[in-house]
Amino acid sequence: MGARTDGTDASAALRNRLPGLSISTSRTPAGRGAAQEPVSPTARLVKDVYIVVSFGFGAPLDLPVFRDGIQNQLARYRRFRSIQVMSKEGTLQWVVGTEVNVDSHIIFPTLDPAAVAADPDKAVEDYVASLSTLPMDHTRPAWEFHLLDIPTSEATFTAAARVHHSFGDGVSLITLFIAATRSAADPTRLPAMLPPPKRKGAIYALQRRPSPTAGFLAFLVWVCSYLVLAWHTVVDVWSFVATIVFIRDPPTLFMHASNSETRRTRFVHRSLSLDDIKFLKNVMNCTVNDVLVGVTSAALSQYYFRNSGDTRTSKLCVRSILIVNLRPTDSLQTYVNMIESGDSNDVKWGNRFGYIILPFHIAMHNDPLEYVRKTKRMVERKKRSLEVIFTNMVTEFTLKFFGAKAGAFIFNRMFKHVSIGFSNVSGPTEQVVFCGHPVKFIAPSVYGPPQALFVHYQSYGSAMKVILAVDEAVFPDYIQLLDDFSESLRLIKGAASSLSTTSIKND
Repeated sequence: MGARTDGTDASAALRNRLPGLSISTSRTPAGRGAAQEPVSPTARLVKDVYIVVSFGFGAPLDLPVFRDGIQNQLARYRRFRSIQVMSKEGTLQWVVGTEVNVDSHIIFPTLDPAAVAADPDKAVEDYVASLSTLPMDHTRPAWEFHLLDIPTSEATFTAAARVHHSFGDGVSLITLFIAATRSAADPTRLPAMLPPPKRKGAIYALQRRPSPTAGFLAFLVWVCSYLVLAWHTVVDVWSFVATIVFIRDPPTLFMHASNSETRRTRFVHRSLSLDDIKFLKNVMNCTVNDVLVGVTSAALSQYYFRNSGDTRTSKLCVRSILIVNLRPTDSLQTYVNMIESGDSNDVKWGNRFGYIILPFHIAMHNDPLEYVRKTKRMVERKKRSLEVIFTNMVTEFTLKFFGAKAGAFIFNRMFKHVSIGFSNVSGPTEQVVFCGHPVKFIAPSVYGPPQALFVHYQSYGSAMKVILAVDEAVFPDYIQLLDDFSESLRLIKGAASSLSTTSIKND
């Protein structure tokens, strides 16, 4: 993208603020009566992690309208008017109600005209990648919008939002985004969303103790279900602890070289058909997440065997950290309704997630459906465990009783000892308007974690975006890796289409 990514030029570009706009949305200046509240334990762990979201818009940029939307829809929320400070007791606190000059949060960079003319898509991609190397000013609320008024193959212009991860996880930020949008079909209402998912698995299917009239066999089944849950939880928690202490994924081409420093992160994305993914979900009798993990496993396998030189009969297992939302499944709709009714202060912002260590089996299967079958069996097994709850409890217990340094040690060791990061977030089911402009795509990602590869999925309308955050030194052919995701979905769908639904379910 030809963005000015060297230190001097990039800094100069970021200083090219919008002229002549003076907007103050604050209530109470920091240090002069502003309210304070503690930073949550989980938020303290992500002090070096930032969320980057690329929004593609389908209409020309109307700067005053976009700026007014940021002022009225985002800058009014308390978290977006907060900064972190260190208290006298040495703990991080949110100072709520700080002054916000929206001008300071909207950036209009100047890109290299020659690079833009040669390849506008690459020019935008390069600029967004440069954000991972630039510091953020934490003397003001840590969020900003970079407006790239350059037509690309997917959008009329692009806005890259950068937000410190302590502001919220993917679910809380997508909640805020949805509440700030309107349906493109009917601007008087909020966009439609997916119904709350029904969580499945033994952990959610456990029932109350059967009545005495149910018989001994029913009582035995009830007892065994708890014993299985307890055993799986012990195994998974032990694996989690062992990963922190000594178990590390073997070196592969998915990882940084030993002791190498993290370099610039590049964010690339590709639209997949959500209808194809739902077709596989129905045919394979599984979940959308099962399909996405299966497609990811297939894509990583294609990439590995093409680049590693290993024989196609070899098998490898690399592990990922799967970020799991701990909020109730109906919290997204509930929070959106609260924001819409003016009760945004009652919304539980921040980070509320746990972790699952999820294996990806790298292998070449003659039947592409085997990637989804293996994933379904693996995820069903993970659902018969309290791993995600215990990983969250271990982290918060460590922070509470041993301090931020101990918590950061556990967090960093856990992420450094696995190969890949993985997340999946649901978005609106229809096209939306944000800040007065129709949204063509949403592509969220992160930088800061030690992985060389982080895979994100984001649904929006009829599309599922796969977004890769890659260390470009480890993945110089990142476009080929992105192609592998599209090709893997095509192959798996083709295999499913050639079989009857009944035969697949009975396989």
